[in-house]
Amino acid sequence: MDIITLLGIAVALAMDAFAVALATGLALSVMNGRHLFRLSFHFGLFQALMPVIGWMAGMTIQKWITAYDHWIAFSLLAFVGGKMIFEAFADDNEDDLDRDPTRGWSLIMLSVATSIDALAIGLTLAMLSISVWVPSLVIGLVAGVLTVVGMLLGRRISGIWGQRVEVFGGLTLCGIGVKILLEHTLLQ
Repeated sequence: MDIITLLGIAVALAMDAFAVALATGLALSVMNGRHLFRLSFHFGLFQALMPVIGWMAGMTIQKWITAYDHWIAFSLLAFVGGKMIFEAFADDNEDDLDRDPTRGWSLIMLSVATSIDALAIGLTLAMLSISVWVPSLVIGLVAGVLTVVGMLLGRRISGIWGQRVEVFGGLTLCGIGVKILLEHTLLQ
């Protein structure tokens, strides 16, 4: 696989992570290096691991994964996005740590939801008998870098738009979930 194709695949796979990172940057009332590291590390790690898992699974479970991957991604994104919208209207006296999408189950769900498409890339690489190790590394690094860029851009926009941009972030996540669902159901 040539480097241009590999970078194109990596950037395409990272677009969901970038959009979620943008929404996360909007949602956080205060963002620090820990937030940046946690989200970019997890998104990069999951983006790198999913092709390896898909490659190892090969053809045996391809039918099961392709039949439900869009529903899994939609459900996870809709849940986290809905939670963000709900919390935007919740009591402002709540502890901000409870509303941090870079921690706990929210982080894991977002990591899985944004990287599930990379699983299909791994399956494809297995079918084409292409080694997964270099593509997996490039995919993970690109996702990590674009996650940091998305969070920083979201933080900058948040400072301009004010505190209630969390609703926009939640709607963005739900929109990404709907987009994935429509792409896999109507456009197939």
